[in-house]
Amino acid sequence: MGFHTYDPENADRLEDAAFRYRHCSVEELLGPLPVGETVVDLGSGTGFYTDDVARRAGRVYAVDVQEAMHDTYREKGVPENVDLVTADAADLPLPDGEAAAVVSTMTYHEFYGAAALFELRRVVGPGGRLVVADWSARGAGEFGPPTDERYGPDEVRGHFDAADLTVERLDDRPETWFLVARVPE
Repeated sequence: MGFHTYDPENADRLEDAAFRYRHCSVEELLGPLPVGETVVDLGSGTGFYTDDVARRAGRVYAVDVQEAMHDTYREKGVPENVDLVTADAADLPLPDGEAAAVVSTMTYHEFYGAAALFELRRVVGPGGRLVVADWSARGAGEFGPPTDERYGPDEVRGHFDAADLTVERLDDRPETWFLVARVPE
């Protein structure tokens, strides 16, 4: 993914529910997702949010660039409808239109590039959604990566517009942003 990845030595910190849900609640993450469909969780890490997505989806591809994160998830226990995939966001080993949606929580700064967005567009079928939450460049930087490794909401809208992805919602928050976009039909 990008120029920064999460240190697997600190993977246990990714399981702090109070902290994680304060920045992206399960309700807002799952709300835009179809029920019973295939979803890609990009930057799945230890599977914290993947477990929530798996309860709603028919099948989930938990994609992370670090096999060590999948190892941690395996130790925790992977739901039966979740397939672990070690891959870069710009080169996903999935067929065209395989997924109805992609979710990504706090990893956009790690994987963003034009090639990655076009790859997500390829993997998500027409009318499918991308649901993304990440640390904002406008934030104070108290949590998450340094602010110079983040994108602000205006930059993100530009990225999605350039990839011909329709932004339906983009919330600018004090430390994060939350986006829902659709692949054109």
